[in-house]
Amino acid sequence: MLVVLFSVAAAQAATPEAEARATAARLTGAALAGGQSYATVSSLADRIGQRLTGSPGAARAVEWAVKAMKDAGLKNVRKEPVKVTPWLRGEASAEVLAPASVRLHAVALGGSVATPGTGVTAEVVEVESLDELKALGAKAKGKIVLYNKVMPRSRGFDGYGAVVPMRGRGAIEAAKLGAVAALIRSVGTGAYQLPHTGATRYDDKVEKIPFAAITAEDADQIHRLLASGEPVQLKLRLTCKRAPDVESANVVGEIVGREKPEEIVVIGAHLDSWDLGTGAIDDGAGCAIVLETARLITSLGLQPRRTVRVVLYMNEENGLSGARAYAETHKGELKNHVAAMEADAGAGRPLGFGVAGGPESVALVRKLAAPVMSLAPTVGVSDEAGADLIPLQMAGVPVLGINQDMSSYFDWHHTAADTVDKIDPVDLGLVVAAFSVMAHALAESPERLPPSPAPPRF
Repeated sequence: MLVVLFSVAAAQAATPEAEARATAARLTGAALAGGQSYATVSSLADRIGQRLTGSPGAARAVEWAVKAMKDAGLKNVRKEPVKVTPWLRGEASAEVLAPASVRLHAVALGGSVATPGTGVTAEVVEVESLDELKALGAKAKGKIVLYNKVMPRSRGFDGYGAVVPMRGRGAIEAAKLGAVAALIRSVGTGAYQLPHTGATRYDDKVEKIPFAAITAEDADQIHRLLASGEPVQLKLRLTCKRAPDVESANVVGEIVGREKPEEIVVIGAHLDSWDLGTGAIDDGAGCAIVLETARLITSLGLQPRRTVRVVLYMNEENGLSGARAYAETHKGELKNHVAAMEADAGAGRPLGFGVAGGPESVALVRKLAAPVMSLAPTVGVSDEAGADLIPLQMAGVPVLGINQDMSSYFDWHHTAADTVDKIDPVDLGLVVAAFSVMAHALAESPERLPPSPAPPRF
């Protein structure tokens, strides 16, 4: 009788669900007790520092990543070439000349053109949206347009998504109406006299005008001055410029699958950062999450059915050159990319997972996430799962992401205060725990996610 009971117990313990729970427990325990994610992000942010695409810091980061992947036990570690166009920030100054004298806190937006050497001086017109700008019409001609919309605080990307289109297209739309320059209230939630940078775009068919961000406090002051009924005259000077193309690289390494090595689960983050801070939360934390995930899987002696491929992308912040280069380099094997997951939401504690797909995709991700539902309890649909995954998603690769608490992320995002002290090591460890369990489960599961639909903005 005892033999029968032990046999039944052993059979129950060997079920796939039980094995998944046991593996998840091992990964979670290792992530929370003795994990190295905080040391990893500290090494990248404190010792390498800012990693603006094409800069010496970015080149040092590539070599750092190669060593970090080898130290994590990855195989086939290599640099895959990416051609990038460096953008040099230069100096920025902005001041109100009338009806008061006010020196503003300003930074050029990434990719902006410079002003003439002596700067641009003009009256300010204020709008809250691109639609409001269009309604302004000819009144914008010869003016400096100020986009002044408060970004709402949220736990995810919702508030950011409501404002960031103005940063992306603001210079184009203002120039169409004859504006001579543009400013934007920083796309962020903090009010600490910290200007937030970020990428802007141009259209070769439209004149390129300089575009800069100012702080929330400065935008509010200009609003009050305009509300008094007096014209506000402002001077803006930027010395930023583009430099000739240079060669950079994505860094790639693998945990080779034991049964289906040709089938690939990508886990990625971006290696580059803006140059105002040290890129700790954006995206040093993401680099640490994926590197620690790989280290935990290898150090625990786990070899999933499929290959787990770690990709640290170059040039996410101002061009997605690395994402496009990866998709092009690996276009022949994209049909065997069974999933891709990116970490690019800071270091806040996990909330759940979002997958680009329908009910079938949600059901499978919920099943795979079951062992960590106490850490990351929700599974839902996301239109996209990370900027670097967009070229893969457009090719039909199933993409998903980990949702994190971003309540304070946009206080520091793209500012000089993006530094390691903003990271809670416990929260970061919790993210690693959830992320590593999902990455391993995707690589081990007999089932495959359905292809993701193309993101709606493309």
